[in-house]
Amino acid sequence: MLAVVLALAASLCWGSGDFLGGLTTRRATLWAVVVGSQAVGLVGAALVVLLTGRPWIGLTGLWPALLGGVVGGVAIMAFYKALAIGTMSVVAPISATGAAIPFLWGLGSGERPGELQLAGVALAVAGVLLVTMDRPRRGKTIGVGALPGEPAIEPAGSPGSAPSDLSAGPADRARQRRAVLLALLAAVGIGLMLVGFDETAKHDALWAMLGGRLASACFFTGFLLVLRPRIGLRRAALPGIVAIGLLDTGANGLFALATTQGYLSLVGVLGSLYPVVTVVLAYVVLRERLARHQLVGVIGALAGVALIAAR
Repeated sequence: MLAVVLALAASLCWGSGDFLGGLTTRRATLWAVVVGSQAVGLVGAALVVLLTGRPWIGLTGLWPALLGGVVGGVAIMAFYKALAIGTMSVVAPISATGAAIPFLWGLGSGERPGELQLAGVALAVAGVLLVTMDRPRRGKTIGVGALPGEPAIEPAGSPGSAPSDLSAGPADRARQRRAVLLALLAAVGIGLMLVGFDETAKHDALWAMLGGRLASACFFTGFLLVLRPRIGLRRAALPGIVAIGLLDTGANGLFALATTQGYLSLVGVLGSLYPVVTVVLAYVVLRERLARHQLVGVIGALAGVALIAAR
């Protein structure tokens, strides 16, 4: 039961951080939010490890989390790029399938969840897929371009619908195929990141948190030095950036702890419910409309959590 609570807490933190990220990018550039939150998260994780006196676990134990942090950074960039050139109703559900990787990894490692828990996994994953599906709106902003100067808008097509193979030209279809491949890359990266945290958490969960944040911070710093984008930062955005960094790093630590208390195959699915949190927060705080299929997805995800928690 503790594993369930920790994994759901991680999902809550990830989802809240994503929600705040969307709000904060209205007051600062994407690069300011990413770099600032990575720095805050790294300092926070380092302080936690230092103040708790965690002994050094060596590179042998730390490298999975380091690798996970790098592939997680690649996943974030791939996801934003996919949103920038593709259709959100296609990209988001594909990227959400990353939960399958820790699930299959856990089963391959000998984990054997019960029948009710497997049913809960199916419900939870189906719920996330429904929640992340959004009706595309032509010309509407759907995210932030991963690279400077790239607008994140739906590709042109018929009003209120995604471009189809019949109406779209070769360039549009090629762009959609590229977006799908990037979304798959993001899904694989997210899944491998969770597996990396699990492997290092077997040695020390807090070092898994720090290792993942250190690697991702270095990854984004390298990108920043190469691209040298403009970083526009307003003082009003600072509280949001700090909160995002703490929430994201806290989620990494909570997930790593969860893997030490239960099956990765189940914890990985529960930790991947963060899109549900983001959508619900947008509905509650911003009064955004929740489509009928998204409401069904939220209910399905909650039912899946209940079955996974059942013993």
